[in-house]
Amino acid sequence: MKQTIVSGMRPTGKLHLGHYLGVIQNWVQLQDEYDCYFFAADWHALTTKYDKTEELRQNTIDVIMDWLSCGIDPDKSTIYVQSLVPEIAELNIYLGMITPQNWVERDPTLKDMAKILKTKEGQGQQINYGLMGYPVLMSADIMMFNADYIPVGSDQVAHIEITRDIARRFNNLYGEEFFKESKPLLNNCALICGLDGNKMGKSFHNDIKISDTAEDTSKKVMTAITDRSRLRKDDLGHPDECEVAFKYWQIFGSEDEIATVRCECEKGQRGCAQCKRQLGDKINSKFEKIRERRKYYEEHPEIVEKIIEEGSAKARKKAQEILSHVRKLIRMY
Repeated sequence: MKQTIVSGMRPTGKLHLGHYLGVIQNWVQLQDEYDCYFFAADWHALTTKYDKTEELRQNTIDVIMDWLSCGIDPDKSTIYVQSLVPEIAELNIYLGMITPQNWVERDPTLKDMAKILKTKEGQGQQINYGLMGYPVLMSADIMMFNADYIPVGSDQVAHIEITRDIARRFNNLYGEEFFKESKPLLNNCALICGLDGNKMGKSFHNDIKISDTAEDTSKKVMTAITDRSRLRKDDLGHPDECEVAFKYWQIFGSEDEIATVRCECEKGQRGCAQCKRQLGDKINSKFEKIRERRKYYEEHPEIVEKIIEEGSAKARKKAQEILSHVRKLIRMY
């Protein structure tokens, strides 16, 4: 039997190239090797957007459309919506009962969120009960399917530790080595910054979306920061000091293309505008088929709805098996 992987995303809007390179591209490869459960984490979206739910349903559909377009195959992977598997919520209650407060408070994501909420941007908000319980709900997501591995970047390994601690504590309390201590599965995916050189994000207005048109992509690429020291086309360039454009070439270009761009830039034979026009064409070529598939799903939303319905039913069946044994171990009525 294949080992199990669980991973999800909060549905906060259409996905961008950072999501593709950092997560989805890796998922596509993993689904041939593992029994994969990929979910839209709509409950997690409520931890910070509880008062802005107007677009939650459409955001959930958009995220799954992006996955399907990029190659996540419902015949290979179980694609589901978190809230359509209510067994996760029941498991979350049981795990919350055995999790010490200080375990939750030391979670790095929670600490970062608390800092943001206290800033002017966060309007001095307090952490709500749902956000405080985020690490336990995350653990329930993982343990619901007794995952062997969780695909993460190196900066996210610490998030998995609380799940391992909770699984170990549950097994010790109830006398059976039932839950696996899920391990992080590190990806080596390329990271991409936003067009302004900062972290790519929808709220920063510096992203290129997977679903953007070729025209929109080309326009956005033309705003990318380049070598600030160059004033004229024939000035000698410094590719390694090019804050965005050359970094994109290193991700999307072939070895020969990257070498050509570097050489022409350093000799002053390539202007930044010309370089970015060619880069836009390169990115559009990369995502042409993906965007064609996405357009198909946009025109046939009933197919996406059916995939969500069937995937969630499949996930729920597995969750019920796990939860049934959990209830017996705890000796629930």
